[in-house]
Amino acid sequence: MLPDTITKYLISHVTRNVPAAMRWYADDAEITDDGKTYRGHDEIRAWLASSATEYSYTTELTSARQVDAQTYVATHHLEGDFPGGTADLDFTFTLVDGRITRLVIS
Repeated sequence: MLPDTITKYLISHVTRNVPAAMRWYADDAEITDDGKTYRGHDEIRAWLASSATEYSYTTELTSARQVDAQTYVATHHLEGDFPGGTADLDFTFTLVDGRITRLVIS
């Protein structure tokens, strides 16, 4: 079971609602996606806005697990018009005080 913070963030992310997704990030949050790291609200907001429009795809949560007191992994299966057409991605979240401080997508 994922914490509400992650569940609500993922709903915002999947529906491409950038303002709602941003609500869940700590001020000093970091995201690493596709080998690039984005730090702070401005960079994360820009990443969310561009990643939401680059490709069309569907996503399905296929598994979720808690690694430790602050770390959770949500695995998603994506299908769309991106190179390769399908992908299984792990979204590894670190939470502190109910906010996302780190997200690694691999």
